[in-house]
Amino acid sequence: MISVNNVTMRYGSKVLFEEVTTTFTPGRRYGLTGPNGAGKSTFMKILSGELDPQKGSVVRPQKIGVLRQDQYAFDAFRVIDTVIMGNKALWAALEERDAIYSKPELTDEDGMRLGELEGIVGEEDGYTAESDAAVLLQGLDIPDELHERKMGELQGGQKVRVLLAQALFGNPQALLLDEPTNHLDLDSIHWLVEFLLKFEGTLITISHDRHFLNSVCTHTADIDYQIIITYTGGYDDMVVAKTQIRSRLEAENAQREKKIAQLNEFIARFSAGTRSSQVTSRKKEVERLQTTELAKSNIQRPYIRFDQARPSGKHVLEFEGLTKSYGDHLVFSGFSGAVMRGEKICLIGRNGQGKTTMLKSLLSSVPDLAEKDFALNAGSIKWGHEAQIGYFPQDHAGVIEHGMTVNEWLHQFDPKATTEDIRGILGQMLFRGEEGLKPTAALSGGEAARLIFCKLMLQKPNILILDEPTNHLDLESINALNIALQRYEGTVLLVTHDQDLIEEVGTRIWHFDGRVIDDFKGPYEEYITASVSAAR
Repeated sequence: MISVNNVTMRYGSKVLFEEVTTTFTPGRRYGLTGPNGAGKSTFMKILSGELDPQKGSVVRPQKIGVLRQDQYAFDAFRVIDTVIMGNKALWAALEERDAIYSKPELTDEDGMRLGELEGIVGEEDGYTAESDAAVLLQGLDIPDELHERKMGELQGGQKVRVLLAQALFGNPQALLLDEPTNHLDLDSIHWLVEFLLKFEGTLITISHDRHFLNSVCTHTADIDYQIIITYTGGYDDMVVAKTQIRSRLEAENAQREKKIAQLNEFIARFSAGTRSSQVTSRKKEVERLQTTELAKSNIQRPYIRFDQARPSGKHVLEFEGLTKSYGDHLVFSGFSGAVMRGEKICLIGRNGQGKTTMLKSLLSSVPDLAEKDFALNAGSIKWGHEAQIGYFPQDHAGVIEHGMTVNEWLHQFDPKATTEDIRGILGQMLFRGEEGLKPTAALSGGEAARLIFCKLMLQKPNILILDEPTNHLDLESINALNIALQRYEGTVLLVTHDQDLIEEVGTRIWHFDGRVIDDFKGPYEEYITASVSAAR
């Protein structure tokens, strides 16, 4: 159990949460939600003991497993060592012991210290640490041949499994996971969900993946209004309950204000008359009924709407015999097909199977969007009449030039747009007030993603090619994107691991599986049903 008592955290004048008291009990799985900047990661660090609260206290189990958000922090270490690092006391003792043994000569003081360290290693089961870590890795589908490799050699999904093994090393009573689905493909996310459903301790997770939260969580702890309120159920259950509570409070306030207005009218009319006792009683009633000022929500919801300047022709794209390899590595071969106006194609499959390469292949025949030095090995591509493409690349760090403001960067894509047009679109994506004057070099990953959406809304293309657009977005922005893509009347090619987007937007599936691309004309649910039937 993790118990939080009167915890307060603020940075300058900004209050993240104030006098929070709550309990996280074993056997329950909590989603920690709230908008970007609300303090989720800060609260998680307080729970783990990495950060001390400015006020209040936290009572936590002796052993807590923590999955860090940075999946590249251990790239220089062996896989097996990365897992053992999950037991900090053991790892520190092993490192110090090895450092002493590496000395050319040992002093009496070194000998005494070695005795102390051997005691710690014994207490922490250090003599079986490597075999215990290996068993854990094998259970998490990390084969023996990878245990001696460096973390930097592993794929994203494999890294997450190793870091989860690190969090589990030593049988923790509580598990804290910060964005565990980042850089995971859909198959790995499915595996993680099944694993967490079997965990018997206290689980607390931060995620921007709505489907993941709904699948895993029995409760949702929401950070908003400078407090934390725990709701029963997953993310969607929390949104419904939160909306109902807020609506009830606002309705109660409105009724009180109406009653107060009536009482004040009576007081104004008769305060100088003979009904002084009635006036006095009504003044007391006004004092009793004074409405509570409701705290404002921290949630900011962007508004995304993709329009078309003009529609494309009926036949959007035709391609034949697409083949691409990098050196001796063949990515895909002989892929042919056609895309019709209005189709929304989701490209899915394991990381590294060629989804991004396919998008780059299709764009290789578009002069303004073709990647420098990228060339197909074979195949032909023909874009249809009036095809106007809007592209959201996975790596958008180099897309937004530095040395200009947000306003200036956006305005160059439509010089005829008025200042009000630019401000309006930026405002829809939460660039408010003076934020349009912000230097592009100072943008965060989430801000850069939102600015590219501004560009797409300004350009009004009839084809959208989006490569993992949700990577830097919060839940509110992902939900807005989901709705916008469903309403969009143009054609979409979308690479994503967000299952809600795949299920609710996609009308066609391209599944990449080891050089083979399965082209299924139908939504994801039908594709899964057909795949299960074919496997029987």
